Amino acid sequence: MEDNLSLYNTLTKKVEKFVPNEPGKVKMYTCGPTVYHYAHIGNLRTYMMEDVLEKFLRFSGYDVKRVMNITDVGHLSSDADTGEDKMLKGAKREHKTVMEIAKYYTDAFMSDCAKLNIKTPDVVEPATNCIAEFIHMIEVLLEKDYAYMAGGNIYFDTAKLKEYYVLSNQNAEELAVGVRDSVEEDTNKRNKTDFVLWFTKSKFEDQELKWDSPWGVGYPGWHIECSAISMKHLGDALDIHCGGIDNVFPHHTNEIAQSESYLGHKWCNYWFHVLHLNDSTGKMSKSKGEFLTVSLLESKGYNPLAYRMFCLQSHYRKPLVFSYEALDNVTVAYNKLVARVAALKSDGPVDEAKLAELKAAFMEALNNDINTSSALTVLYDALKADTNDATKRAAVAMFDEVLSLGLLDAADRMKEEKQTDAGAEMDGALLDFINQKISERMDAKKAKDFAKADAIRDELLAKGIAIKDTREGTVWEKV
Repeated sequence: MEDNLSLYNTLTKKVEKFVPNEPGKVKMYTCGPTVYHYAHIGNLRTYMMEDVLEKFLRFSGYDVKRVMNITDVGHLSSDADTGEDKMLKGAKREHKTVMEIAKYYTDAFMSDCAKLNIKTPDVVEPATNCIAEFIHMIEVLLEKDYAYMAGGNIYFDTAKLKEYYVLSNQNAEELAVGVRDSVEEDTNKRNKTDFVLWFTKSKFEDQELKWDSPWGVGYPGWHIECSAISMKHLGDALDIHCGGIDNVFPHHTNEIAQSESYLGHKWCNYWFHVLHLNDSTGKMSKSKGEFLTVSLLESKGYNPLAYRMFCLQSHYRKPLVFSYEALDNVTVAYNKLVARVAALKSDGPVDEAKLAELKAAFMEALNNDINTSSALTVLYDALKADTNDATKRAAVAMFDEVLSLGLLDAADRMKEEKQTDAGAEMDGALLDFINQKISERMDAKKAKDFAKADAIRDELLAKGIAIKDTREGTVWEKV
């Protein structure tokens, strides 16, 4: 097993050697989607890079268990527990129930992931499956005096923590009341940064999803679900927690606060955050401009795996700017790459020493904080290497276990298409030949050159074509 991976850890603000809690095993948690609408391609950049991380850990020999939540309840339009419930908003928009919306967009998200070759996590858990776990965790936080009830809601008391801002560089003075949205201050809170663990008084008259609790009928806040779902499936010590950079504050900050207060010890060692995909106007979102989805790209003729390659060409900690011109350029590069792989012959022995050398270069690139751009360079270097085609093809197959660009499958399809096209061209040429020979035979018969006519018949028969003279003229068939 290779154990040379270094990762940038948002918790420590530096690149450091990855050392799991248990040798050879990795417990990994991913913040999943809020399933009220389609995921846009900016969302999916995060899941792609998390996918590469997971696959590289497995490639390096680790036994990985990855868990992802599905937010199907409790996510308001602001991370500050304010604004409109996103799930309720989706239900109103489409005149469906919240659970119908959740099912439809969960399936759509999984379909998009499949198109992008994103592996489904080992556990995918909807928040609505874990109400009992949320309630238990909140009860413990109340018992430990980390939470309080006010105005019908249960809040986490951030003033009880010495290091609430441990994941971010912010401080209390820098924070606006509403965090992100222009909203009125929640006067129930003791402190600006306190957050809701459980709503017993709904902000919405038609709130659809409610459950009994020791504090009355209500529903969970957003932040509690990731902590409880992670502990349910991965225990009380997490190796890696993943998400988009916009989750750092307050969502992941709040996860750390409630999890470590509940457990009484450090919860997660490494925090892996992917930066935004931007368009020309700034951060991509569902609320402005053209809503860029995988389906939209497909409708414009783009291969989703060309978009995956577009993302892999940039480091996950750098903002990436999307444009159709850039995607056009990557599409050309992807198709050329597939053509180069298709040109490789699969016969002959693999040079194991050379393959090991190429693998070492590939691992060195990804061990350096998942540098996918460098890993792609190693892939191109392998195709130019001084070795036989069998070794190059083996290297492509090996690297694509992590990169997941579908290169061998795409190359095989390209070869089949070329063979079909060649066959069609051959059939067309054969048809012209047959018609030409039948015409020459007719001329020979008119000239009473029966020897030539018979020779033409034999020539056609040698090519598998039998001719027959009828009242309507000469006909032929394959034999």
